[in-house]
Amino acid sequence: MSELLTSPLHSRHIALGAKFAEFAGWDMPLQYPSGVLAEHQAVRTGVGVFDVSHLGKVWVTGPGAAAFVNRCLANDLDRIGAGGAQYTLCLDESGGVVDDLIAYRLSDDQIFLIPNAANAAEVARRLAAAAPEGIDVVDVHRKFAVLAVQGPEAPGILQYLGLPHDHEYMSFREHLVDHADVIVCRSGYTGETGFELVVPNEAALDLFDGILVAGASPCGLGARDTLRLEMGYPLHGQDLSMDITPVQARLNWAIGWDKPEYWGKAALDAERAEGPKRRLWGLEATGKGVPRAHMTVLDPARDDTPVGETTSGTHAPTLKRGVALALLDAAYKPGAELELDVRGRRLPVRVVKPPFAKATPK
Repeated sequence: MSELLTSPLHSRHIALGAKFAEFAGWDMPLQYPSGVLAEHQAVRTGVGVFDVSHLGKVWVTGPGAAAFVNRCLANDLDRIGAGGAQYTLCLDESGGVVDDLIAYRLSDDQIFLIPNAANAAEVARRLAAAAPEGIDVVDVHRKFAVLAVQGPEAPGILQYLGLPHDHEYMSFREHLVDHADVIVCRSGYTGETGFELVVPNEAALDLFDGILVAGASPCGLGARDTLRLEMGYPLHGQDLSMDITPVQARLNWAIGWDKPEYWGKAALDAERAEGPKRRLWGLEATGKGVPRAHMTVLDPARDDTPVGETTSGTHAPTLKRGVALALLDAAYKPGAELELDVRGRRLPVRVVKPPFAKATPK
């Protein structure tokens, strides 16, 4: 087994007493001594900082780089201008999701992509294979750290550090910090006010320490998962995959339907026209129990017929009840009363449209 990769902040996480877990080939902090619940609460009511340096980083540059990326990825990059960020999807020709990622548009000739850790190399490979002469695709996964500062007090943390903090949601600014060019994007994976900072490795430790001194609580991937699930945000490999299309996942808003081309367009157009056979909805537990992934969803009104499967599940600390995302037969809509098979015990659930928790106004 190959050695796990580590963040440039790894030594600091050890000093802070972090408990680590393997994630997509990286040894990342799962939680700190305060625990997942405290970290979750810090983000919902104050501010937390996550080291998400395992996320991929890919430069696409050259004359017409934005137009090239727009011919490949699913969302319409022309919806944003320079300084804008966009959630988008890398699909294969079957319509399956190779990855979901964020595209930063620096100019018509410079695009910076942040894919998920497990898929960064594959996204870069597919783009490089398709790139015409003059377009360069460079995987810089190991050269940058990514820090996510999340919570209602996040703007104050950035203001204290002299960083941009008042720009619009899904936009970014570049800022010099000790001669290092930091990208500050108004985005995140928690539903709260937040920023994601892309910083060269050599400047990451000082920036992380400054964020802590300013009052942010260190948070691990455990809290990141409970926070994103409360918002109903999909996780690739669970709620999105090569077998779960964006149409099934109700991500039609992330597709440039009117674009003349993008990878997987023919398959998605056909599925959209026919209607998906299953859809991703939220489930809220109405009894005591915690949903997890890969639990069978049953319809008690139809003699306990299996009608779907959970893709993610957890106890939602904000709501103090179990929640899940689940792929259900297309006939089921919000309001339906169903049950989960929890190791032979029945857990009643109600179909809902996420988010489960109220998001911070953007």
